[in-house]
Amino acid sequence: MPTRQACDLLGLSRASVYRARTPLACGPRRAPSPGSRPTALDTIERAAVLAVLDSTRFVDKAPAQVWAILLDEGICLGSVSTFYRVLRGHGQVRERRAQATHPARVRPELMATGPNQVRSWDITKAKGPCRGTYFDTYAMLDIFSRKTIHWEVHITETGEIARDFIDHSIAINDGAVPDTIHSDNGTSMTSKNVAALLSDLHIQRSLSRPHVSNDSPYSEALFKTIKYCPVFPENFTSVYDARVFMKTFFEYYNTEHRHSGIGFYTPASVHDGTWKNIRDNRQLVLDSAYEAHPERFCQGRPTAPDLPTKAWINRPPTTIETDTDPRTHPTPKVSHQP
Repeated sequence: MPTRQACDLLGLSRASVYRARTPLACGPRRAPSPGSRPTALDTIERAAVLAVLDSTRFVDKAPAQVWAILLDEGICLGSVSTFYRVLRGHGQVRERRAQATHPARVRPELMATGPNQVRSWDITKAKGPCRGTYFDTYAMLDIFSRKTIHWEVHITETGEIARDFIDHSIAINDGAVPDTIHSDNGTSMTSKNVAALLSDLHIQRSLSRPHVSNDSPYSEALFKTIKYCPVFPENFTSVYDARVFMKTFFEYYNTEHRHSGIGFYTPASVHDGTWKNIRDNRQLVLDSAYEAHPERFCQGRPTAPDLPTKAWINRPPTTIETDTDPRTHPTPKVSHQP
């Protein structure tokens, strides 16, 4: 019977069978002795090697470089492996050269209590008529009112276009200059043209951390709303076609879309302050419904939704808020933001 088949039947290892058939000529293997080898360097020699490796002359060089330089000078303290062995024994087997350190990126924390305080802008791409062609949509929105202040569609993305876009967004909004403009770390956002413009206008520039899309939640949510729109085309035939669609969409978004984040008011009404009239009209309708059928309202008289008092980008982990309006926060509360 073949050895493989016999081992499978008996549940044995073939290696064990072969070792049993041909035992080692020198007998069983001896366990290695815990002591050092007789050829190893003694304590004084190891200290000398370590002193040379840590000297000012060789502290930034690899052990192989040190070994070659010493050998050229007629000095042999040991092999390259010996150098590594000595360094490993003292916990120095790592990058010996000075490494560049980068400070941790600061987590942006912005708060707006009204329009024209903090704006967020970004660029998204829309597919063109053929593969590999895209149209860039620039959009600037106010994080408190959610209104898209200004938008443009271009065939490319450059710092010059970004600078002009920001300049136009301020001019089209009656010259209202925000305190802060937030964006991600795109090439256009970090360009010198944009930085110079914001500096001239005394606008604070805020940037997201690299690869952290949650630092620009309002712009990301706006672009998702655009691309998940049922009428959003799979691709645009031309840049003019894209501009026509974006014009129709942003007019609807600003004036007709009831945004859940701002009490189901339109961004335009929040931006110009007319939302208060809309809230009062809603309250009149709710009061009439309650007077007609109070039994249908199990929790008492209904109230129209109010507008949030603050809009945050990266709200601090723990903040204490006190709202004087009993319809929103009857008592001070501690809110936790993950």
